[in-house]
Amino acid sequence: MLRTLVWTSSSLSPFLNAGDKTTFTSVFSLRRSEVSAQDDYRRLPKVRLHSTNAAAVVEPSTTSHDTDRSSTPTYPLNTSTPSSATPSSRWTALRSARPFSDFLTDTFNRQHDYLRISVTERCNLRCLYCMPEEGVPLSPPAHLLTTPEIVYLSSLFVSQGVTKIRLTGGEPTVRKDIVPLMRSIGELRRNGLRELCLTTNGISLHRKLEDMVEAGLTGVNLSLDTLDPFQFQIMTRRKGFEAVMKSIERILELNRAGAGIKLKINCVVMRGINDREIIPFVELGRDSPIEVRFIEYMPFDGNKWSQGKMFSYQEMLAVIREKYPSLEKVVGHKNDTSKTYRIPGFQGRVGFITSMTHNFCGTCNRLRITSDGNLKVCLFGNTEVSLRDIIRKENDGQPIDDAVLRELRLLETAQAAARIQNEGGEVNQREQELLGLIGMAVKRKKAKHAGMGELKNMKNRPMILIDSELFRSTTSKTTPASIPLHLLHTSPFKLQARHYHHKRSNPPDSRPEHEAEPTPTTAPASSSPSLPTTSDPDLPHLTPSQTVHMTQITEKPVTARTATASCLVHFSNARPYDLLRKGLTHKGDVFSVARIAGIMAAKKTPDLIPLCHPSIGITGVEVDVKLVAPGPGPLQGSQDPDSGMRYGAMRVLATVSCLGRTGVEMEAMTATVGAALTVYDMLKAVDKGMVIGDVQLLEKKGGKSGHWVRGEQVKG
Repeated sequence: MLRTLVWTSSSLSPFLNAGDKTTFTSVFSLRRSEVSAQDDYRRLPKVRLHSTNAAAVVEPSTTSHDTDRSSTPTYPLNTSTPSSATPSSRWTALRSARPFSDFLTDTFNRQHDYLRISVTERCNLRCLYCMPEEGVPLSPPAHLLTTPEIVYLSSLFVSQGVTKIRLTGGEPTVRKDIVPLMRSIGELRRNGLRELCLTTNGISLHRKLEDMVEAGLTGVNLSLDTLDPFQFQIMTRRKGFEAVMKSIERILELNRAGAGIKLKINCVVMRGINDREIIPFVELGRDSPIEVRFIEYMPFDGNKWSQGKMFSYQEMLAVIREKYPSLEKVVGHKNDTSKTYRIPGFQGRVGFITSMTHNFCGTCNRLRITSDGNLKVCLFGNTEVSLRDIIRKENDGQPIDDAVLRELRLLETAQAAARIQNEGGEVNQREQELLGLIGMAVKRKKAKHAGMGELKNMKNRPMILIDSELFRSTTSKTTPASIPLHLLHTSPFKLQARHYHHKRSNPPDSRPEHEAEPTPTTAPASSSPSLPTTSDPDLPHLTPSQTVHMTQITEKPVTARTATASCLVHFSNARPYDLLRKGLTHKGDVFSVARIAGIMAAKKTPDLIPLCHPSIGITGVEVDVKLVAPGPGPLQGSQDPDSGMRYGAMRVLATVSCLGRTGVEMEAMTATVGAALTVYDMLKAVDKGMVIGDVQLLEKKGGKSGHWVRGEQVKG
């Protein structure tokens, strides 16, 4: 049950009629009152506020209702708000309000009032498009922002005009103190914050949702890319589909009670993976007020993006309109990231985030702070500046804890910054440095991000780390010309723009890449304990003495290499073909799951085939799975000449490419067999007599043997 909170009318006296003694017995009742008050406030002339002069917009009582959680600190804001207010006092606040902060306004007059903060780099899933399969090395805790530092930065940005904060990750719900952190940020509502949102995968959300609502949660963006539990496990490399659906249902349940949580489900659409599920996602909104937003697949470091995998916005529209021709556009807000549509009769809506084909850079109002304290002004940009170093300067570069937060009076100085600016006073040196650096970064923001052709080759953080100092970044040798000079001599830390780089920095005992390798001293052959590395001229996996070894490839040239292989899964009765043709298989989308299995098998080839070289640098794996109609031809191993394609088959084709010293023929054939075995596994309930056969290499390119095609030798 949701905890009951009692709020008296005196705490909302600016917005209640005289003599109104209503008691609000629920956090949801309180929220409705706040919304009503804000609606009334919005009827006044439209003026953008960033001054704390208008801090009395919403002033709920902050007497503790969390005595059972007193062990985790929150950070109360020491603003002096009048106990009562009148319409005339609100008019006075409006007349005295200053323009939107220049620090958050770029050279294209875009006002950045939306801040996304990554609160962790950890995640409990391993989504294909988000995190490299091998995971990411975690940063040392001291490199990451502490809770007091996150609250301080939130307060500073709100003082400058930010009205919406979204907590992201990693997966924010895995952070142990996420609820107390949200409670502290939620208290910034009295200073002008209007929305506190969360982006989550939903695995753990249902367990913390009620506490988050009490802390001030107003919106949830939930990432979900498939409605098939089996496909979910393939795409995320983890279980948890049922937990995600439980979180969605819990949000809808609380909204029916009046919580008012804006729920959006984000689905990254990838060709050949989940593009078949567009219509089922749309139909989630038939009877529920859910907005499903389809996202074009975007390139980030480690997610193996290719244009062929991207399913465009126009293609998605065409798929939906084929079934629902009445789909119509909805007029949105100028800062919306998605193009919104509705189907008449549906409660929910459909949105499209079109970063790749129709960018929305012209109205971008978003800034990002990474979990290691870097400010990132564009999702696709690789230039970042460190705010963390300035915050920690007065603490000898050490993380800020609760005691230091109070000792340095960080929250008080952050909240006072806007007021002092308005009055023409001198802002504290720390805030002056931070705001100067923030303003510099915002002013350098480009009109729009790079195009699709440039983005796919540009180095950027893996998506899991966008919104964490996993990487070691290179630092600029030159000082950006627009950095105010007063920033450069007051801090022992170099305030430099950081550019994402895909290589880890050299450890202390390693040499720079350009330094020549020392020439090894060669011992006399007679005293060397090394084993011989030469190979048999005909069978290179054997030594001249006919013992097995892994072929030495050091002397081979690095070339572009590709290999294509195929195989067939022959059905022994008519049911598999009929079910696949109608899309009625019980275990999920056989085609998509088999493709993914083939890709994974190609990457695991060295673990399966003993003498294959590991880490050969695969640059691409393409797997195609097609249904073959029944036809003539014997089934492999059968004496019946009519047994072959009598019932149809599945044909698997795989192409693997790399830039390396050895070929990828084994990877291509392993991919086909991995996909074929997955087909068998998913269909064995209706046909245990299937036969996997005809595994063969069709073509290989690159290397000493040149270009080879089955049935002919091509000179190359």
